[in-house]
Amino acid sequence: MKKIKVLFVCMGNICRSPTAEGVFTRLVKEKQLLDQFEIDSAGTHAYHIGEQPDHRSQKTAKEHGIELSHLRARKVIYGDFDDYDYLLAMDNDNYDIMINACPSHHHDKIKYFLDYAPQLGFREVPDPYYGGEHGFENVLNMIEAASTGFLEFLKTSGEIK
Repeated sequence: MKKIKVLFVCMGNICRSPTAEGVFTRLVKEKQLLDQFEIDSAGTHAYHIGEQPDHRSQKTAKEHGIELSHLRARKVIYGDFDDYDYLLAMDNDNYDIMINACPSHHHDKIKYFLDYAPQLGFREVPDPYYGGEHGFENVLNMIEAASTGFLEFLKTSGEIK
């Protein structure tokens, strides 16, 4: 069975995208669908390659029963556009960077993650890096909503059973 390959993308791969990787992984695991997915995260910038997610992201995720400490930041590479079925951007800047770097025949793979949570009323996950603890909680809640919507989209489209 071909796995659905999902890559969550933010700027440095230490706050939003690893949180999305953790939240979505937990969701598909709870639904007993993990064997149908390959899930990863990356950043558009090389600021934090090899580092764990930000301690505030880890703390907030852990409060929700999600462990992120095993994740390590990496940068999006050209091969990701071929390898992944969905490259889910957290904001306009990272969406634009990916569109500009991606071969045009793969542009359809790049989406805004929050487009799967239209009830939120916006399409960008704000970067909590320079904010307080509340920002990390807010980001996690947005990511949970978008993860649920994305999984529902995959079910509705028939990509998963």
